Amino acid sequence: MSNESTYEGGCFCGAVQFTVSGEPAGMGYCHCDSCRSWSAGPVNAFTLWQPEAVRITQGADNIGTYNKTQNSYRKWCKTCGGHLFTEHPGMGLTDVYAASIPQFPYEPGVHVHYEHTRLRMKDGLPKMKDVPKEMGGSGITIAE
Repeated sequence: MSNESTYEGGCFCGAVQFTVSGEPAGMGYCHCDSCRSWSAGPVNAFTLWQPEAVRITQGADNIGTYNKTQNSYRKWCKTCGGHLFTEHPGMGLTDVYAASIPQFPYEPGVHVHYEHTRLRMKDGLPKMKDVPKEMGGSGITIAE
């Protein structure tokens, strides 16, 4: 028997349901142009998971995919348009939007692509110019 925590999530209308299990590889806020445009908001709250930790439990045939670049495969519900997650093949991780897993204890640790921000957030968390070095970025932090 596993001690892993499992959290349920889904789209806006409930046609697509999924679970995430275990611990995320990271959590934070993304301020990049793509995330802002996709979310129609000034910032995206992300949780990054190993792909095997994300399991579709209902409505797999109702998931649409769009990739503007090979870096991100964005997924949404074909019925309501509700955003679900983004697969990042280059990083080997899946970004499950924090808002789509309501009971998950979201604890952000970093801001990425903060040089593009449209919403200054003075929360004491590190602000990365792009992404951490271990994720292929410069690792440069910038001022709040």
